[in-house]
Amino acid sequence: MAVKISCEFFPPRTEAGVEKLQLVQQKLNEVMQPEYYSVTFGAGGSTRDSTLEIVKLLVKEEINVAPHISCVGSSKQQLNDLLIEYKNLGVTRLVTLRGDIPDTGETTKELSHANELVSFIRETTGNHFTLEVAAYPEYHPESTSPQSDFECFVNKVNAGADGAITQYFYNIDAYDRFIDNCLRENISIPVTPGIMPITNYRNLSRFSDTCGAEIPRWIRKQLEAYADDKASLQAFGLDVVSRLSNQLLERGAPGLHFYTLNQAEASNAIWKNLSL
Repeated sequence: MAVKISCEFFPPRTEAGVEKLQLVQQKLNEVMQPEYYSVTFGAGGSTRDSTLEIVKLLVKEEINVAPHISCVGSSKQQLNDLLIEYKNLGVTRLVTLRGDIPDTGETTKELSHANELVSFIRETTGNHFTLEVAAYPEYHPESTSPQSDFECFVNKVNAGADGAITQYFYNIDAYDRFIDNCLRENISIPVTPGIMPITNYRNLSRFSDTCGAEIPRWIRKQLEAYADDKASLQAFGLDVVSRLSNQLLERGAPGLHFYTLNQAEASNAIWKNLSL
């Protein structure tokens, strides 16, 4: 089975950031030729317009793009308008999420969960879009229990998801257990591991604490030891994530989804270390 590679971008806030993103995409394409690029959607739909503009830019360059679409900050009418826009642009894949609740706590209340959004997209657009949903091998930070967390995933699959992309992780046992749970439930959609390069310990630690992704103690301690040695930290991070990525592929993962943070070098370096 061919290994499918994809990459994630976030919408830049400046024109300089947009220009840089175009160069990053070119560098990624030269090395790993991703099947598609996903573009994130801010909390409560806060980057809706900028996400759409980046999607338009990539589509214009004939690049396969999969916009993130979330429901927690959008009305059904807004979502329908956006789906029509994406169809008209020729977009055929979406990353379908509940979305982060904004700091104000305000939501539209029309669609509250990702499975409801998947159902809504299927009802309004049929099978036009390939729908990717989120998976959490280490459990969503808001989940009340491992069982309820997995039930939420099952609901998304039953609503019509075609595939899933995981939150990043560094503990391969978590992914193995998640796949075992899928097999027990006769879930056969591809579950693609999310890969987060390690280039900056402070940023990674802060983000991981927020999203519930565990940094194993042996990794955390070594990164702390390299705090003032950027070259050694990045070399260690490259080795750790390359080994993890190779192990995942050896165990049958359908592909890898790189959280690039709008950078090319770290993801490209990992790809070059893969035993493909």
